[in-house]
Amino acid sequence: MEQRVSLITLGVDDLSRSRSFYEKLGWRPLSGPEGVVFFQLQGMIFALWSRDELAKDAGLKPEASRGFSGVAFAYNARTRADVDAVLKEAQAAGGEILKPAADTFWGGYAGYFADPDRHLWEVAWNPGWRIDDKGGMWAGP
Repeated sequence: MEQRVSLITLGVDDLSRSRSFYEKLGWRPLSGPEGVVFFQLQGMIFALWSRDELAKDAGLKPEASRGFSGVAFAYNARTRADVDAVLKEAQAAGGEILKPAADTFWGGYAGYFADPDRHLWEVAWNPGWRIDDKGGMWAGP
């Protein structure tokens, strides 16, 4: 696994309020699926998503979302096969697979693992985004 973070997702209680806050800071959202807001940062993506939906996506039980910090780091892989390889690597290093990789509602392929302190990492392949030679993440072709 390369030493980088591709995407940071914050689980929020009120998506409209949070989107408005970041827009007021001058951040411009990207177009994306309903219910999630993406912002292009320098070489990575920042996302806002419902805390409960983020917990559900990671395979946590509903009651766990209350103790869930609402933050997930993401590692975007260059290929679909790399997703499986990184999840195996994380498990071999002592991580816990929370959700095995599977096709996603947005057309990609992703799974989740937790590090030994239970910090969530999504490992994903997104056919609509690209990773440059330095590991920077970019929305679009």
